[in-house]
Amino acid sequence: MRIQRALERRALLTRTSLLERALTPSDPTGAFLGDSPAFAAARELLSRVAPSDSSVLISGETGSGKEMAAKLLHARSPRHGRPFVVVECAALQEDLLQSELFGHERGAFTGADRAKPGLFEVANGGSIFLDEIGEVSPAAQVKLLRVLDASTFRRVGGTAELHVDVRVIAATNRDLTALVRQGLFREDLYYRLRTIAVEMPPLRARAGDVELLAGHFVRRLNARYGFEKRIGAEAMALLHRHPWPGNVRELLHAVEAAAILCTGVEILPAHLPGPIRGDGTTAAAPEPGSSGSLASLAELERQHIERVLGACGGRRAQAASTLGISERNLYRKLREFGLLD
Repeated sequence: MRIQRALERRALLTRTSLLERALTPSDPTGAFLGDSPAFAAARELLSRVAPSDSSVLISGETGSGKEMAAKLLHARSPRHGRPFVVVECAALQEDLLQSELFGHERGAFTGADRAKPGLFEVANGGSIFLDEIGEVSPAAQVKLLRVLDASTFRRVGGTAELHVDVRVIAATNRDLTALVRQGLFREDLYYRLRTIAVEMPPLRARAGDVELLAGHFVRRLNARYGFEKRIGAEAMALLHRHPWPGNVRELLHAVEAAAILCTGVEILPAHLPGPIRGDGTTAAAPEPGSSGSLASLAELERQHIERVLGACGGRRAQAASTLGISERNLYRKLREFGLLD
């Protein structure tokens, strides 16, 4: 029995260690690349505010690197050894969001057969990243304001006040000032979140960084797959010409697709996705005339969503309205296609 208990204890310690490592991201400085003035200014601001405990609001278009900026803030802070918890606010329904953030007591609602700690409790001592904070309901905004002001909250269905020590980092691709004017976002919460405001520039505003980022992605793919590939001059010229409505995320997927389709050493224009070549088709397959040269329905949908987002300046609500779908449905599609930060 003693041996069994010792084995169980060791298994629990191992599991705890694995979970803590999963919640503690490494310093992303090596991948946070860019020499353009707009990006350099954002990076410098992040470096200055990282050692503090101040709340930070990161704004920018989809795919511009908001989550990586949040990870940089955490990695450069005194909390770097503690959890970094990501909350995708737009992906959670209202009845689940408060339970996820603040936890619930047993019997708080149908199906709550046991007490569950919330993500603020999980993040205690570390940082919590509230992605797409503009999607949070007014009821949840009230509770968030209380956590920011007093560092206390109650679980759903509970009466005990719980205290946490958490740094809050929020991000949005929406105009929160407009939401405040419309009465859709609390003004006091807005100013509490944006103690420090950081704007991540879109890739089209940092054109000089396209070659730097593309080269980094190719080297990473070479190391992962054992490739020895490089981007040819003609393909690089097309990368420079593209407006990148999906920003850095779109560039990453374009380079990855080209590297995989390229059968030689040099990535050519034919290996790039159709929107980048400007012909509206997918990248050419290794065998000309094969069925792989035709776009799949999913690829066409992804391309169209990227074009609409670019035309709407990354504003997700406007893009969803243009596409004729709900914003939550658009969020699910962006996550499915790997177009989120």
